[in-house]
Amino acid sequence: MLNIEPGDSPLIQKVSFNKLLSHYDRQLQSGDAFLAERARFILDTAAPYPELRDGFDDLTILDKLKEVINIILADVFAPVLTQNEIKAASIPYANVIFNSSTRFQRILEAAGDGFELEMRNMPEDLFYIMQSTVILGFYYGFMLDFKRPLFYDIPDAKGVMRHYRILYNADFIELIPTEKAKEITQADVDELLENFDNLDLWKEKIPPQSFVSKGFVISNMFDVTAEHSISEIKSTLIGSNKRGSKDFMDNFQDTFRSLFNLKNISVGFAGYDPNTNRFLKIHGKGIKSFILNDTENASCDAMLCDHSYHKLLEESHYIAISNVPKYFEKSEGGQPYKNLHEQGIKSAILAPIADEGNLLGVLELVSSEINELNSINANKLVDVMPYIVSAVLRSIEEEQNLIDAIIQNECTTVHSSVYWKFQEEAKHFMTLELAGKKPSFNEIVFKDVYPLYGQVDIKDSSKQRNIAIQRDLMIQLSEISQVLNAANQGLKLPVYEELIFRVNNHLEEIKDTLYTNSEQTIFDFVQEEINPVFHHLKREDKGLKELIEKYQAKVDKSTESYYDHRKNYDESVMNINMTLAALLDKKQAHAQEMFPHYFERYKTDGIEHNMYIGSAIAHDREFNQLYLNNLRLWQLQVMVEMENAHYHLKPNLSVPLDVASLLLVYSTPLAIRFRMDEKKFDVDGTYNARYEVIKKRIDKSFIKGTNERLTQKGKLSIVYSQKKDEKEYLRFVKFLKSKGYFTNKIEIVELEGLQGVTGLKAIRAEILYKTDEESKKTYTYDDLMEELKA
Repeated sequence: MLNIEPGDSPLIQKVSFNKLLSHYDRQLQSGDAFLAERARFILDTAAPYPELRDGFDDLTILDKLKEVINIILADVFAPVLTQNEIKAASIPYANVIFNSSTRFQRILEAAGDGFELEMRNMPEDLFYIMQSTVILGFYYGFMLDFKRPLFYDIPDAKGVMRHYRILYNADFIELIPTEKAKEITQADVDELLENFDNLDLWKEKIPPQSFVSKGFVISNMFDVTAEHSISEIKSTLIGSNKRGSKDFMDNFQDTFRSLFNLKNISVGFAGYDPNTNRFLKIHGKGIKSFILNDTENASCDAMLCDHSYHKLLEESHYIAISNVPKYFEKSEGGQPYKNLHEQGIKSAILAPIADEGNLLGVLELVSSEINELNSINANKLVDVMPYIVSAVLRSIEEEQNLIDAIIQNECTTVHSSVYWKFQEEAKHFMTLELAGKKPSFNEIVFKDVYPLYGQVDIKDSSKQRNIAIQRDLMIQLSEISQVLNAANQGLKLPVYEELIFRVNNHLEEIKDTLYTNSEQTIFDFVQEEINPVFHHLKREDKGLKELIEKYQAKVDKSTESYYDHRKNYDESVMNINMTLAALLDKKQAHAQEMFPHYFERYKTDGIEHNMYIGSAIAHDREFNQLYLNNLRLWQLQVMVEMENAHYHLKPNLSVPLDVASLLLVYSTPLAIRFRMDEKKFDVDGTYNARYEVIKKRIDKSFIKGTNERLTQKGKLSIVYSQKKDEKEYLRFVKFLKSKGYFTNKIEIVELEGLQGVTGLKAIRAEILYKTDEESKKTYTYDDLMEELKA
């Protein structure tokens, strides 16, 4: 009989193949002769045994009719897959297997004769409720989501426990109510939903043996041992709630005892703080550190000898101490042998938990037997250390990652100088969220900060780009014209003359002026009219084919047009931008060390940068006006150095582009606000918007009363509006002139009024470009600070 006691289940379970045989009944009517004949063979085989349709609970029939059942299930257990699939026919939740794939048979054979197949964690009350939810869904139509993963734990031939996830295919099950079945209403279901753990109530609504389950299920299994191992390690290393469990270390130590096949080993952990180079005790029930013994934390230098320090911290390699007493005497009571020896430890393995060479902690395995842990079995850690590293990384970085995720989601990447402010707001966000409230990420505002703006702009970039486009188009059209002329000479078709005429018209149109739509018009003309003709000519004439292929070889595949002069232009712009950006970023890293300030830069046709400095950004440092003056002097110096970098790069450019530099001086402090929608900082308030207006328009401004543009190659323009700024920057320029940054050509000019902005003036200082080794010399912040104090 099926191994289910009366009253233990709402189901009377019977093995039946009725639904599968009904499938073959239908196949008899198939138009496919092969399928119909196969169905007839299976049905004829099953016909003498009506119990196969009616159902039975006598398990001896499974053995008695084994061959017949194998024929019936032949399509379900395809021979071609049986060596690889882990699969069995079974009675759901009953651990009764009556047919299986060859691979599953091998797995059970390896487990040994005494092994009994049982599902993991299937208590009687849960078993009854699970079957009841199936009845509610299949028969009554109340679909309750009570699916939970089912597992078999099966040891392999070596005694290592392997874990298999079970997925049921219940296509071949029928549910038939008995006289004990009751009507179920929505009110009944609501009551059950409110009383999940009340087994008596479930038995009242769905009495024992109130349904007959006829059929069988296909259990599809897959090996999840690796995932199970990861889960086990995560459950021990991630989260303070896990470490607080009384079973935490017991379960974890069992994992390692099984792995090493040693019953008496113990497991410990020590954390590591890279900032202080100290080992730290990890708090949690049962967690111990054998290297620290009872100490909360200790210096790595004090806890390790030179050899073990080098191995663990520098090489990220394990240490195997197979004979602790021996090394204790040899080292004359040195560490780590002293602490281990005092605890009665006779052999040990200390394994670094490291990520890319960075130590996160130490896994400690210890034994009370000499040689039980050694350099040979230490290699077993290779398979599990990646999981431990992953778990520890997640544990260490969990809070930081959450903070970063909130900032990234709300604010995108932010500069390091203001990151502290975003961290504060993210922590506040987390606190509200954990309290069950609906948090919103407050806007980040820094008040009373001083702005600095600078740009190194590529001169006449639009003009140079148009020249490059114009030259490429003219060359391409000329090449096309040559091919069409050759075709016309050989084939004498009027259509080629007409195409030549149109090609020449396009050439004439762009010789003098390149209009906005010229590039797209010619591109469409080539794609839609020239390319189809060339495709035709390549098949018609071998001589023309060679000529066309020569033309096509010059066409860039990514742009589908000639891309020679444009490529030279684009590469030149890219080289300028990369060179200047790299220099600015390098200098900026040093500037942050002097005093923290917000910095951002953009690559356009040149390099632009914004900086903001003030006490609101400085966080825990005291701001002084001297730091603003110093940053201005630093910016002035770096702008000249960027000009010099371009000067030395220009001879190597495919297109020798010029640049012009500009600084904007704005002495009134303003507020900047992080715009959540745009994911960037911007000035805050209508009054402060004047600063942004000036920034966007000054590089196009003219000297008052002339047609001369303010920005000129070879000169640095410093725009300002207040007399005190003029005096300050003239002093800076004079200082840098004495250091060889500027010539004697320094002028003060007044600018034409911009829309909404008047009264701007500018200092224009001619840059002294350097060509000797002295050009590589720059002045330190100390030099700049000394000049400011003078």
